[in-house]
Amino acid sequence: MSRDREAMADALAGTLRRQEAGRLTVFLGAAPGVGKTYAMLVRARELQRQGIDLVVGIVETHGRGDTAALVEGLEVMPRRKMDYQGRVLEEMDVDAVLARRPAVVLVDELAHRNVPGSRHERRWQDVVELLDAGIDVYTTVNIQHLESLNDIVHRITGVRVGETVPDALFDRMRDIRLVDLPPRELIERLHQGKVYLPEQAERALQAFFSPSNLAALRELAMQTASDHVDEDAREEQAARGLPGIALRRRVLVAIDGRGNSEYLVRAARRIAERRDAPWSVVTVQSGAAPDPQRQAELDRAFGLARTLGADTEVLHGSNIADALLDHAERDGASTLVVGRTRERPFARMVNRTLTQQLLQRGAHYELVIISSPGARARSRRRPERLSGWLDGREVALVLGATAAALGLAWAVERWVGLDDLSMVFIVAVVLVASRTRMAAAALSAALCFLAYNFFFIEPRLTFFIGARQGVTTVFLFLLAALVAGRLASKLRMQVLALRAANAHATVLQNLGRRLGAATDMGQVLEAGRQGLERALEAEAWLQVGETRVPGPRALEGIERGALDWVLAHGQPAGRHTDTLAGASWWYLPLRDERGVLGVAALRLESSRRPPQEQRRLAEAMVDDIAQSVRRTRLVGELETARVSGETERLRSALLSSVSHDLRSPLASMIGAASSLASYGEAMGEDDRRSLLDTIQKEGERLDRYIQNLLDMTRLGHTGLTLNRDWIGVDELVGSAVARLQRYQPAVRVATTIAADVPTVWVHPALLEQAIFNVLENAARFSPEGEAVEVDARMVEGALRIDVRDRGPGIPEDERSRIFDMFYSVERGDRGRQGTGLGLTICQGMVGAHGGSVQALPGRDGRGTTIRITLPLVTPAP
Repeated sequence: MSRDREAMADALAGTLRRQEAGRLTVFLGAAPGVGKTYAMLVRARELQRQGIDLVVGIVETHGRGDTAALVEGLEVMPRRKMDYQGRVLEEMDVDAVLARRPAVVLVDELAHRNVPGSRHERRWQDVVELLDAGIDVYTTVNIQHLESLNDIVHRITGVRVGETVPDALFDRMRDIRLVDLPPRELIERLHQGKVYLPEQAERALQAFFSPSNLAALRELAMQTASDHVDEDAREEQAARGLPGIALRRRVLVAIDGRGNSEYLVRAARRIAERRDAPWSVVTVQSGAAPDPQRQAELDRAFGLARTLGADTEVLHGSNIADALLDHAERDGASTLVVGRTRERPFARMVNRTLTQQLLQRGAHYELVIISSPGARARSRRRPERLSGWLDGREVALVLGATAAALGLAWAVERWVGLDDLSMVFIVAVVLVASRTRMAAAALSAALCFLAYNFFFIEPRLTFFIGARQGVTTVFLFLLAALVAGRLASKLRMQVLALRAANAHATVLQNLGRRLGAATDMGQVLEAGRQGLERALEAEAWLQVGETRVPGPRALEGIERGALDWVLAHGQPAGRHTDTLAGASWWYLPLRDERGVLGVAALRLESSRRPPQEQRRLAEAMVDDIAQSVRRTRLVGELETARVSGETERLRSALLSSVSHDLRSPLASMIGAASSLASYGEAMGEDDRRSLLDTIQKEGERLDRYIQNLLDMTRLGHTGLTLNRDWIGVDELVGSAVARLQRYQPAVRVATTIAADVPTVWVHPALLEQAIFNVLENAARFSPEGEAVEVDARMVEGALRIDVRDRGPGIPEDERSRIFDMFYSVERGDRGRQGTGLGLTICQGMVGAHGGSVQALPGRDGRGTTIRITLPLVTPAP
């Protein structure tokens, strides 16, 4: 009672404090643009019509005409102008508002950071000062600015919000108004330019304003508003001396598979529907797996629950009430629905029935107990016989343990001379309890009690006990046996539950490890098939698109119908389901948030419906396989997109370079032909032959280069086929150097090729062209008399070719940009004589071989090093 009075006093004190100070009204939104300022201004105009003294402290319209129109007609306080870094900025004039002292002031953007030099660093501190002065404040804030949600918002959006509002300020809140807008409508407003300028809106859509982010922030805003409404309701109830009320209304239904599970599910569905509340159905396994009849009923009930829209889960725990209450707390449930089952008289006498425990310990929950139509009839039946609740193995174990204890006690008394033999029988009871259920342990305790009394308590061979201390001894023995049996049985149940959970987790962990090592679709499906077969002891195959593992399998009739149903509807079908149950296989969909990816088919050894645990394990494994399939597809799509982008970039560069790279041979051919036409008769035989040789060599070179260009233009269509061949690195470098010196005879090239450099399996023409482009670039910027150095060697299993010049070098911030098309600088590939495509083409040619090209600083800080790294490839047999 004292705690209740203290809570009531605290609530009343808080209410009085809020009444003395100004009252805060918050217009809360999930993101910018939902209409918080607009809603605040609409409310302000309503208050003005009611005669409330109201002023606008500061409102940001951001150029929106409809918002600005609502400000017209309201008294707007002049803003305070402040100089900051040469600019004049405006902030709310807190002193002017305090001097004016209105009843209500509008303060937009509560989380705003004030201009340095203001009285307060943050606007929310201005609001606190106004509230302390007794002025009511209407303000706006987005959910991401709440301090307690800063980390959650960062995990959702990847954006760390710097301007936050302390949660303690919300404690002074009189009213919270949630301004909600569906994500699709907010995105449409962004596209229409009603939130940000077009450039800002495009960046926002790519980052913060994604549909998933907006949906998560919207859920956070709703939860925050709901929590504060719930808190206000509890404080009001406490101030009136009434118990608090919970506004969360999730319904949790517990079934046990003892005859009324489906009835209970339907009744709970009606309760949840009337309350418009989410609901879930659970069962608690406190020991060994249920018998086949109970398991079949649980499976039917779970299937019905999923059909009606409920979540289902199997809980493990030695105490059913503890498991239900713990799950209800985690799940946020407020209503527990249980069935009225048969109760043991002794448990009812000591307040140990399930309903009694829930009533005693579930003070914060609404408990609904539903009795099925057949419950009363069952309650009038005679108790089931022993064989009905103990199987033959358990009865044999009880009798065997009792007989063994009796024989051991006789031997110990005869040969050891021990008088107190009770511990021998207690060990037998503990042994039975550790291997069976509590019912068997209780039976074993009773039989051991009778045997101990009959054979070892005077007078022997009777159940009569002669001495008073003998009565105390045997009944204390019975109590100790029951307690020890109970503890051992409870420990066994916990071990079984932990073993089942560990087995489940181990299977999923092993499957995840295999799937993580898979690199393509075939390996993913094969790893999934092996995992399913090992874990479920079943035959399995999987299909994604046209890929089926293992191998093609002809499906006809009902099997084809079940497969098509799963692909079309994303729901299980076939054996062990209610759809096309005559099929031989159990078909489960591989699906993600976008739809059905494929199908997993299982054929279990047992013809009976699999237990719920096995079904849940199969579904969890199939979900993991589906995620790996999705991951593999995404990796393939990303790689295809990357290769396509690189291919298109190379193709464009090659086509654009025709005018640059073909001009020299064309000019030579045209010049030679023109000379022959004009002066051929006056020339000597040697001069004419030289010009003809020039035309022939340049024409052959041009023909080869055009053929390479035509091959590479197919990159964007059917893809370029690299015509690889074995060639020596010295031959490649030598050919490129010879071509360079043919056009620039004055250039010196120093070549160093390590002795361990092997022949390489490449497209010779493409790689020779790439080396030539790098050499030409280096020669263009090398000073006269300085040699261009070429160094080829093996480094970490890859071929590395360095081309060094002694030119002016390339600044560090431009080294990566010289590979961009048409990027021109005075230093490097983009000199006055080039079009800026040589290194771009080189990068594409080397990239087609799986290699890379880098621009590095030269030796001693002088010049530039262009490094070509090429992996060694061995042709397939």
